[in-house]
Amino acid sequence: MIDHIVLNVKDLAPGKQFYKEALSPIGYEILWNLEKWIGFGQAGKTDFWITQRDPIHTKVHVAFTCDERVTVDQFYTAALQAGGKDNGPPGIREHYHPNYYAAFVFDPDGNNIEAVCHKED
Repeated sequence: MIDHIVLNVKDLAPGKQFYKEALSPIGYEILWNLEKWIGFGQAGKTDFWITQRDPIHTKVHVAFTCDERVTVDQFYTAALQAGGKDNGPPGIREHYHPNYYAAFVFDPDGNNIEAVCHKED
């Protein structure tokens, strides 16, 4: 299951306005409004993000939900063995929330692929 997707925009203000209006009919609203990140979602679950980045940086971030932390570890190992590049080994990312256990790899095209478990260990 996909946990969240991040799209890069070159200017956050127009991107925020566009997605606020475009996603409103399908029930999405702004749930997070950070300095360079805007999170949209439904029913309290933020699963679509936009962020302001250098226009050259056009890669995508996709995160997959895992039911157990060991699955995050297995994803990371398998992705590296398949030719991915490390972008953050398995571990807690407390700046998101206390149980955010994730690993990040770049795929062969430079996209940031993440596996995340939100459950307590």
